[in-house]
Formats: sequence, structure tokens, C-alpha cells
Amino acid sequence: MADPAMIPFNPVIPFHGDVKSFAMLGPILGPMEYDGWREESQSWKNSAYLGAALGISPIYMVKGPDAERFFSEHFVNDFGSLEVGGFRHGIMCDEQGRIMMDGVVMRTAPDEFYTCWLFPYIDYALSMGSYDAVGENLYGRRFLFQVAGPRSLEVLERAAKTDLHDIKFGRHRLTTIGGAEVRVFRLGMAGSLAYEVHGDVADGQQVFNTIWEAGRGLGLKKLGQVAYMLNHTEDGFPQAYYHFPYPWYEDPGFAAYLDARPGVGWMNYKPRLLGSMGDDIRDRYVTPFDTGWENRIKWDHEFVGKKALQEMAKAPKRTVVTLEWDADDIADVYASQFRGDEEPYDPISDRPNDIRYDPGTLDQETGQIRTFTYHADKVLRDGREIGFSSGRAVSQTYHRMISLGFIERESAKLGTGVVVLWGSPGSRQKEIRATVARFPYLQVERNDQVDVEKIPRLC
Repeated sequence: MADPAMIPFNPVIPFHGDVKSFAMLGPILGPMEYDGWREESQSWKNSAYLGAALGISPIYMVKGPDAERFFSEHFVNDFGSLEVGGFRHGIMCDEQGRIMMDGVVMRTAPDEFYTCWLFPYIDYALSMGSYDAVGENLYGRRFLFQVAGPRSLEVLERAAKTDLHDIKFGRHRLTTIGGAEVRVFRLGMAGSLAYEVHGDVADGQQVFNTIWEAGRGLGLKKLGQVAYMLNHTEDGFPQAYYHFPYPWYEDPGFAAYLDARPGVGWMNYKPRLLGSMGDDIRDRYVTPFDTGWENRIKWDHEFVGKKALQEMAKAPKRTVVTLEWDADDIADVYASQFRGDEEPYDPISDRPNDIRYDPGTLDQETGQIRTFTYHADKVLRDGREIGFSSGRAVSQTYHRMISLGFIERESAKLGTGVVVLWGSPGSRQKEIRATVARFPYLQVERNDQVDVEKIPRLC
């Protein structure tokens, strides 16, 4: 392998020489696979994984006497009762009730909040108000590693050389790993027991190596981006940039903010739209009701989008389900590539999911770089469109092809038969039968239910 110094790596994703394939994760070169997505995707059920894919995370800090008021006025969540050491799945909406951004908000001090995946909209919102608070963009200055799976606590205790059993679900605190101060946070996308490790990027390589060495004897696997995205569908976590886009350019003020700052909106800038949903990106936007996140909304305060969401709450139209695809119909799509005497369907078999990264198409007018694609397909019932499917994924655990469906509630009953319309408009299209299946699809003990007192202390 070439000298790492000759390759455009970034320290937020530590370099390891055993990577099978790389790709650009936005502006950063990152690992797609280590041992192959099939083996890696078993790690969060059988042992544990160490992943650095979220090194690309936009991290933003808000500090000041008015920090809590800012969050209360711009998020659907309650922050008045949030203690230091706790978190919220923060959701920001526009006036129409559509999700503008969602991500993690940790309270690290009475007047300090540490956020992930809420920049740049959070910076725009803060700049448009009058608050005694300041925001700081920490992108590229902090690392974020994920350690997830039934043995993840054992791995971290070996790495930290201290007892971490006291960290309850959704809580976080400081400790040291490899001689560096880190924040360990019990949260993750694995569906099973999972943690995040946050710290200064200068310490990232040492912390990553320490965790890796501590976990090798416990079956720890390194996780690439391909397997990481599979768990969002299998584990029931709708994910922006994969399952749905944000309506950023529907807000003229925010659009102007983005165009004046080329590059800050790389993750959601004019994405390529694939699948039978067609070219109107507005058909792919979602609300907290569509994603099953209505329980995050607290109605006891004023916030952007409240009026629209109150109207939706009277009769929510859609919700999220798992769709299990028919194997014979999938096989027909695959076989069409080789029959020779017919127009083939759009390929379905050459990747285990539909996430794709544009290598970087520059918009000459704005200077923005387009980096993501969104694949979404119409979902039909009795010939009538009832929503859309996205996040197609191959479950190696259950040997099924699945996706998340954002569909009308009347059709969301377990066992309901629907159709996923496969193929972009203008191409040959296939009606793939699908069934509304359990949600979440992965059947393991969830992170918030795991009794860690049953896990050995290995510090």
C-alpha cells in the first residue's frame, strides 16, 4: 500500500493498512470495507465493532446564558429538564413541519451543549436570533468513534482500564483511553448495546489503536461505511442522507447562507435523485410523524414548526415500517441483466444497499460540491401510491432484502402486502412485491434495555 502521507487521509478517520476499499466520504477519504460487509455486519450481533465512519460528523458547540432558550425555540424537544450528562435526539423543523435537521444534543455544562449532525442549520438559526450565546464549529477538530455490540462495554473497559458500568443509556461522561481524555456516551446505531467515544482529533489515532488492541481478543471487528449504513435500516433508525433529504433549499434565507459559504452544506447539496420517486425532491421530505419520532415532540413550549405539527397531529398521514422484499421478484430483476433479448431493469444486485457517494461534482455557479445521492422508490397498494421506500439493505443475519417504508398509516399493519416500484422514470420498471414486516427488523435486546450488571467487569 502507498505511503499514507501520499494519500488524502484526514485524522478524524484514523489510518489502518488493512482496508479492502476506500471511497470519498464527502471531503474525506474513508474505509468502505475491512473484512467485507457480510462479516462486518454480524459484528453488532455477535461481538462488537469499532467504527470511525462518523469522523465526518459536523460537530458544533453552543455556549452561553441563553443557550437553553435557543434550543427550546428551535427544536421540538424539551431542554428545560435535560441534565448535564444527558442528551436529546434533537429535531429542527421548518414552518411546514418538515425536518430541517436532526442529530444528537449533549448537555456538557449548565450553559453548554455539544451537538452532532446539526450544523450548518443550527449555526444559521443561531445567527438569525438575538441570544446571549455563541456557537463554535468543531468540524475536523474532534473525533467520534463507535463501539457497538454485545461485547462493546468489555472492550471499552479494557481500553479505558476503568469501570464504565455506571454509564446508563443516553448518558455520557469523561474518562481516559490511551492517555487521552475522552467522552464515553452510551448511544449508537447498532440496535444492540452501543457506545460512542468523543475526543480531540490529535489523540484520535492513539485512542483508536488502544481500543482496537483491547478488543482484538474479544472478537472486535473494524467497521467500514458499507456495513455501517446497513444497520440503519435493519435496526430501525431512519437516517438523513440515506433514507430522506432535508428541505434546505426550500428556505430562501438558509439557501443564501449556504451559497455564501461553499462547502459547508456538502452533505445535502443538490443530491442526485435515483429511483422511481423521480426528480421532485419535495416528494422525499419527511416530518417527525413520518419517521415515527412524534414522541420527541413536547408541546409545552413555542418552537419553529409547532403550528404545522399540531395540525398534523390531529390526523398523521404516514409512519415508518420495515418492508421485506419478495425474493423471486428480486431474482427476476437480477436475471434480466443476462437474458440478452430484453431491456434489463435497473441493476439491484451489485451492492448491498443504495447509498452512493458522488466523487464530487462542482457547481460552478455557487462553488458547492455535490456528494450524495438519494434512492427512493414509490410504494403502491392496489395500484395506488401510499408512500415511498428507501434505504434498501441486504440483511446478512436474516438473509432478506429489506427497506424502510414511509407509508400511509392505514397500510402499516404487520403483514400487509404492498409493491415497491423499482426503476427510474423512463426506464423499464418492475413491481416488486413486499410485505410490511416487524419494526425494527433486528430482534436483539435494545441498548436502552440491556442490563449491564450481567456483563463482566474487565477493567
